Amino acid sequence: MNSVGAKRFGGPEVLEVLELPAPEAGPGQIRVRVSAAAVNPTDMLLISGAGRRDPAPPLVPGMDAAGVVDQIGEGVRTDLRVGDRVMAVVVPKGTHGAYAERIVVPAESVVRVPAGASDAEASTLPMNALTAWAALESLGLPAGGTIAVTGAAGALGGYTIELAKAAGLRVVADAAPKDEELVRGLGADLVLPRGEGFPEEVRRHLPEGADGLVDGAHLDRAALPAVRDGGRIVTVRRYQGEPERGVTFHPVLVSDHALNHEALEHLRQLADDKVLTPRVAYTLPAHQAAEAHRSLAAGGVRGRIVLEF
Repeated sequence: MNSVGAKRFGGPEVLEVLELPAPEAGPGQIRVRVSAAAVNPTDMLLISGAGRRDPAPPLVPGMDAAGVVDQIGEGVRTDLRVGDRVMAVVVPKGTHGAYAERIVVPAESVVRVPAGASDAEASTLPMNALTAWAALESLGLPAGGTIAVTGAAGALGGYTIELAKAAGLRVVADAAPKDEELVRGLGADLVLPRGEGFPEEVRRHLPEGADGLVDGAHLDRAALPAVRDGGRIVTVRRYQGEPERGVTFHPVLVSDHALNHEALEHLRQLADDKVLTPRVAYTLPAHQAAEAHRSLAAGGVRGRIVLEF
């Protein structure tokens, strides 16, 4: 089968089409014939070798996929059948990643695509929406609470806003001038200028600070002033700062939740109900993955670039 990956660490230029053996679904697994794989910042980190938590190359990135059920392994209890359209969250390891014509994942990581969604649209949901869900679970804010969101125009930020509004929270979000309408359309109650001045702007409008913050823009410690005493900040790149004023940092890793089938089903239902809005920036043929990575690295992409197989 064809995959897209890297034989050495580096930037977009190291991505190439690789011919790899097609995997077989083992016990408890489902094989998916992939038609769409979303491109995420974490994919760029993987091929760069940052942190070196992954095996040596060749590496196949990708955490979001959509396609059809191709094979069902022994012992899988599911109402899915071969040929059903599905989406899946993928935890890459070595040559196992979503940038491939076929992937094998635990059955718990696979759910049907939302009603009316294309494969490209569905592929933007699993990893990003699951991360947003896990972030809100970590904050544990009651209805009526206030949440601040950085990186609000991105996929993670957008899903966080929509899930927060569905949970009855008030949302304060950041945006560049060109993205203000987008972020308001996602449901933000208050939109403030993005950047390192965002926390101070939050305090100007909310003197006691927000109850919690999801830091999609990776402000890290600079986000502290936005949160009230005793509040919580969720980070998504393992950042664990020292507490201050009782404010604590809580890293969220989507890999810790990839087997949460109930959460994935919940997110699929929310997309069915139009609470969650799939975020496709544009699509490219899979062999143009390097172009997708260059565009993502340049910034300004709203939603996800999707590779089509």
